[in-house]
Amino acid sequence: MATVEELFGINVFNDSVMRQRLPKETYKALHKTIDEGRRLDPEVASVVANAMKDWALERGATHYTHWFQPLNSVTAEKHDAFISPMPGGAIIQEFSGKELVRGEADASSLPNGGLRSTFEARGYTAWDPTSYAFIKDHILCIPTAYCSWGGEALDKKTPLLRSMEALNRQAVRILHLFGRLDATRVTPTVGPEQEYFLVDKDLFDRRSDLIFSGRTLFGAKPPKGQELGDHFFGTIQTRVQAFMADLNEELWKLGVLAKTEHNETAPAQHEMAPIYAVASVACDHNQITMEMMKKVALRHNLVCLLAEKPFEGVNGSGKHNNWSMFTNTGYNLLDPGDSPHESAQFLCFLAAVIKAVDENQDLLRASVASAGNDHRLGGCEAPPAIISIFLGDELTEILEALEAGAAYSGREKTDMTVGVHALPKFPRDTTDRNRTSPFAFTGNKFEFRSLGSSASVSDANVVLNTIVAESLRQFADELETAEDFRKTLHDLIVRTIHDHKRIIFNGNNYSAEWVEEAARRGLLNLPSTVDALPCYTAEKNIRLFETHRVLSETELRSRRDIGLDSYAKMINIEAETMLMMARRQILPAVLKYAGALASSVNAVRAADLSLACGNPLVSSLCAGIDALNDCIGLLSDTLSAKPAAEAPEEAARYMHDKVLPVMAALRAAADRLETVTDREIWPFPTYDELLFSIQ
Repeated sequence: MATVEELFGINVFNDSVMRQRLPKETYKALHKTIDEGRRLDPEVASVVANAMKDWALERGATHYTHWFQPLNSVTAEKHDAFISPMPGGAIIQEFSGKELVRGEADASSLPNGGLRSTFEARGYTAWDPTSYAFIKDHILCIPTAYCSWGGEALDKKTPLLRSMEALNRQAVRILHLFGRLDATRVTPTVGPEQEYFLVDKDLFDRRSDLIFSGRTLFGAKPPKGQELGDHFFGTIQTRVQAFMADLNEELWKLGVLAKTEHNETAPAQHEMAPIYAVASVACDHNQITMEMMKKVALRHNLVCLLAEKPFEGVNGSGKHNNWSMFTNTGYNLLDPGDSPHESAQFLCFLAAVIKAVDENQDLLRASVASAGNDHRLGGCEAPPAIISIFLGDELTEILEALEAGAAYSGREKTDMTVGVHALPKFPRDTTDRNRTSPFAFTGNKFEFRSLGSSASVSDANVVLNTIVAESLRQFADELETAEDFRKTLHDLIVRTIHDHKRIIFNGNNYSAEWVEEAARRGLLNLPSTVDALPCYTAEKNIRLFETHRVLSETELRSRRDIGLDSYAKMINIEAETMLMMARRQILPAVLKYAGALASSVNAVRAADLSLACGNPLVSSLCAGIDALNDCIGLLSDTLSAKPAAEAPEEAARYMHDKVLPVMAALRAAADRLETVTDREIWPFPTYDELLFSIQ
């Protein structure tokens, strides 16, 4: 049996493979493209393509694909065989530099937010050499960016790479002011923890709501949920452990640094956490992880649910985005450090993040907005829609002392003038964690906890990189013209803390008091996707993204409209699914049970006329049937009254304001009936079966 070391990366055309297979000069030239962003020489591309093809064929690949991430948050691929015809009916297997560097894909069939019409279908995929090619199911997958014929980004990867460049430019400016001239590049890193549910496939196949929407639209609460806390970190069931072992092996082969696995809080819920990687690579790896989770689960007769809230009444699933910044010399810019110089630098970058989050709460909320995530945010350990930062008590006290010009009275007393006298060492993990905070500092990184489990992590990281780049740009503009760098830095940090401390909150984000306090502080509360997504095209946000050349106004509008359109369509799919299940499954089943119950009651009473049993139960059941039927009619009428051909925001608003409340009423009526209907008659698996059946 192969060891982990032998398995890891065997299906990846990684740096060690390139070093072995590419001529030395080609290898160096390719690295200049990767490390310095230089234009790729066509001759270099041809040599790389040939080596990549030979390697892939040796590993059993038959086709290649430009693997990209369109705006529907999944991945896309079109397979082409390596074969080319030869005279006499023979073939040769070849792969050119042109085929490696560029492909063509239909740009009108995938979501594009109006950037492409059906008669304007041309789109291109362009090789991203910063992310390694890999083999999946005998297909050589080449990570690419995806753009329209006019150059507009039609994918998640392109703006992510642009935002990384924006952050790099501004962070390097700051570091050079601190005398770190060896720092020539700064790269954001991400470690996305992935939560998910596993359910038995035989049960899954009997529930139309899971099949069509990925979550249960009906389901009464079982007698036991997560209240005993016996699932979290509990012994992993044998069947689940076999799945996890299989998943790890597949991910390791693809170079994904799968590190941690455990049971999560809700029954049937689990988590996989990788080691952090460069943001663009981490985003690619997370897409691979989600795909592999689904594929591997099927091998074990399981289904992996990535919906944010597949079950009512228990924890939903998120994707905790652990974000930091590293220099090309390996230094973490969010590491407090040991020396006064390092501490001053840390405080500068920390202040930039605080400022960025406070000034761009709307964008951070929009970056995690989806129909599924709306159900999750605000409860059961998911952070609320109100964006705030958790720093912990000690770091907060240090910032407060710095703002006040006072001595910090913690572990050691010291003058808090930045860079003049010794600052205290910032010890890690000196305060408790806050699982209710959307944006928490965890020692040397920030954990953005608001992302939904099914989402691409690109959206959130595009925003994070860009807003921090803007803060750093403003800092650099001021510091580069300073006559006294240390004094100007000190005043800048103190002013930033004073102006943006409202965003810092270390308490219980679930409390009603915090909602009121946040409103007093002037923080935004955008409870739904319909409230959040229009923020993308606020004037200040268009200016921000265009300043850093990350997204144009047209590209921002397309993303806003795609998100709103997807929201409206998802709610419509769920509503239509509810109607189908209620009409064709629940109502017939309950009528059947009511008839059988009435017959049984009559039979019992006929045997003993003195008995009065059954009448209240039958009456209650009939009342429930009437309520269900009324809700079915109301939901049907509400969908029929939906305005035709409205703008994406209007369509989404209608679904949110009009359709969702009726769906909730229909669910409540059906769930009440479930609790009084014979289990053998109820038409599909219930929560107790779905959540507790895997052994």
